[in-house]
Amino acid sequence: MRHRPRGEHIIRFDGVGLRYGLGPEVLQDITFALPAGSFHFLTGPSGAGKSSLLRLMYLGLRPTRGRVVLFDKDIALTKRYELPALRRRVGVVFQDFRLLDHLSALDNVALPLRVRGVKESEVQKHVPELLGWVGLTEQLHAKPSTLSGGQKQRVAIARAVIGRPDLLLADEPTGNVDDHIAMRLLHLFEELNKLGTTIVVATHNEAMVQRFGHHPRLHLEHGTVQRVS
Repeated sequence: MRHRPRGEHIIRFDGVGLRYGLGPEVLQDITFALPAGSFHFLTGPSGAGKSSLLRLMYLGLRPTRGRVVLFDKDIALTKRYELPALRRRVGVVFQDFRLLDHLSALDNVALPLRVRGVKESEVQKHVPELLGWVGLTEQLHAKPSTLSGGQKQRVAIARAVIGRPDLLLADEPTGNVDDHIAMRLLHLFEELNKLGTTIVVATHNEAMVQRFGHHPRLHLEHGTVQRVS
């Protein structure tokens, strides 16, 4: 993890538009910049394009027009072989979890560390500790097929944060858990943010947005983003 000084922009969109196929643009003239070390909620009605915006941010999509700059790299000018290194600096919590069914909860969470070549002794120390913190001590060796939706969500979140990414993108991360666990997860994100990670949380939970009070929020509606203080 290579956190940069707070205040420098970690990601920037300039006049970004996105359409699927020959359809109309689902995102239009998106322009914003997120300072390193900031924390933002991404809100908006269902179907507004929040997941599409997050996909652009983690390079899962290329924009139809406009410019995306991530970690000072203009994505349109970045070589294809350079993209995996950029993606490894981004932690993502997907709505559909994307856990590997043949791996245990522990091994799913450990995967980012092992890919980076972290010593196994460190893996075996930190992964169980984090899974315990999110309430999954009894499920360390469970396969995803035996876990509930809420448990899978917590495994996915643990996997996203274990490597202390420079940028964390979370798509409805508390949608499958009760209020108590939701609060623990948001506090986990806040602790990660204090260590320097820039965080964007897409959510419909207005009560959570008001309780944690990170400003400005990004509000997406009618294909455009507004910053709400």
